[in-house]
Amino acid sequence: MERVTAGKECLRFSVTERSSFLEEVLHGLRQEQKVLPCKYLYDARGSQLFEEICELDEYYPTRTELAIMNRSVDEMAAQIGEEVLLIEYGSGSGRKTRLLLDSLRAPTGYVPIDISGEMLAESAAVIENRYPDLTVSPICADYLSPVEIPSMDKPVRRRIVYFPGSTIGNFEPPEALEFLTRMVKQVGAGGGLLIGVDLRKDPAELERAYDDAEGVTANFNLNLLERINRELKADFAVEAFSHVAVWVRDLGRVEMRLVCNVACEVTIGGQVIGFRAGEYIHTENAYKYDVSEFESLAVKAGLSPRAVWTDTAEKFSVHYFAVSDDSC
Repeated sequence: MERVTAGKECLRFSVTERSSFLEEVLHGLRQEQKVLPCKYLYDARGSQLFEEICELDEYYPTRTELAIMNRSVDEMAAQIGEEVLLIEYGSGSGRKTRLLLDSLRAPTGYVPIDISGEMLAESAAVIENRYPDLTVSPICADYLSPVEIPSMDKPVRRRIVYFPGSTIGNFEPPEALEFLTRMVKQVGAGGGLLIGVDLRKDPAELERAYDDAEGVTANFNLNLLERINRELKADFAVEAFSHVAVWVRDLGRVEMRLVCNVACEVTIGGQVIGFRAGEYIHTENAYKYDVSEFESLAVKAGLSPRAVWTDTAEKFSVHYFAVSDDSC
């Protein structure tokens, strides 16, 4: 974990982080079904490509969530209350965060946590400039691991985790439950969670959202192989792989895959990994829920549903949960 000063670039991977990256890549590619952790999609280039994805016609989640927030953000702020410490996982560009901060009453502090240090520093600097009375404490870290939240000089009535963008869909359901449970412990008694959750819909629309006509999502996915080549001195022939997105109905998720078009071998960290023609690497899941299904999952984690907002077509939802009295 690394604290990032707003407006300054994050340092490059440490030796320890690079070793972990290598270990996770080799472990994933040795599985019968090859897999790579989706968190590694978000280096500086990947984060920029994801911001481009969010502007695509096919990618409905960002604009739909923004429309929900523009319509209902005052209601969200009323649920959250005043003098809160806002903790955001995977903060990205902070566009939706600014909408929320504009409506919150006297927020005490903002702690954005992101694995991409460069984007984190840029977005934190924007927040600092826009809200000069707000204490901004950006943390460059993998939020899947325990993160220590800094104390504030001003009074904090409650901690609130903000987790927009349907990122919870990247988790297997048991992992999502574990993650939500950890959020409960982090915010503690009286705390809350404001979270974006993508809803189930027509499979064709889902597949288009993750495999756009311009190929931006393909570049985003393939960038993971380029990153492995660059940072781990691997020799992927990136042009031999193709991006696909598939709706898996029985599991309720979209899978992003990198399909190897020809049989080949790749050397990573002195280890040789073989690929058969047509074999694929599973890089990301995007689970889709219905409202009651996600609320049931959150209740198991110790959260109490307080409000939910959706668009008129019910494509996307934003939920507010309070920590249950008997959870802490």
